[in-house]
Amino acid sequence: MASFEDRNYNSADGLRLHYRDYAGGDHDQPPILCLPGLTRNARDFEPIAERFAGEWRVLALDFRGRGGSAADPEPARYMPATYARDVIKLLDQLGIADAVFVGTSLGGLVTMLIGAMEEERIAGALLNDIGPEVSPEGIERIRTYVGKAAEWPDFAAAAASFAERTGDVYPNWQAADWERFARRTCREDNGRVVPDYDLAIAQPFADANDATQPNLWPWLEHLKGKPVAILRGALSDLFSAATADRMVAELGDNAELVTVPDVGHAPSFDEPESIAAVERLLAKVANS
Repeated sequence: MASFEDRNYNSADGLRLHYRDYAGGDHDQPPILCLPGLTRNARDFEPIAERFAGEWRVLALDFRGRGGSAADPEPARYMPATYARDVIKLLDQLGIADAVFVGTSLGGLVTMLIGAMEEERIAGALLNDIGPEVSPEGIERIRTYVGKAAEWPDFAAAAASFAERTGDVYPNWQAADWERFARRTCREDNGRVVPDYDLAIAQPFADANDATQPNLWPWLEHLKGKPVAILRGALSDLFSAATADRMVAELGDNAELVTVPDVGHAPSFDEPESIAAVERLLAKVANS
């Protein structure tokens, strides 16, 4: 595993937030800033760090209530606008003018929102299985597990549970792949293995998706002219091929769509196609 330092900073409203800093790389170029999905954390981006740390500085953030970041005592704040402000606070504290954003699902929404808030922060972006529209089928699947208490005696048992519940998302994975997934998404707590996030994130997620959905396509406008890669799992039930195609058409020549075979929501960056997409994106940023 690529070496990193665990670092912390305070949000504007006083929460202690965590990120991994895979230091090194050319500090004359923007860092890679990795933002995870709804129930996920910085460990999801270990494959990116393995490939690029040393060439590029890699930062992987835990959103509030995930991983090493503190839980929010006001669950209603578990919303993209809050996460976007947390990310901007980190960039300001580190003196980083812009970054190459790699956002999975929720992290991609936060990337688009930051583009709408402070467009100059985005040196390039990879949006992993997410766009301005999401499919209700995927939302309903997420509802079946997010916020549900669960525990297992060990990581092998957690892996077996994930494989049974979501095996259709990664149909080619073997037992070792599922255990790696379990170790990235869970933690040990008093001798048991539990999901590594605050279960209270479920309520604002449900409230937001029960409400009339806003038009997020204007957010995409702020990525025009920038290097953008769009990853889509070929089996994704959240991010449709039609939405992905429309995004590429609206973004123009600087956007690339990569469809990862035999993967649902969302590609994990363990796939060679996903890492190759990041490589091409970074080459465009370096040459822009």
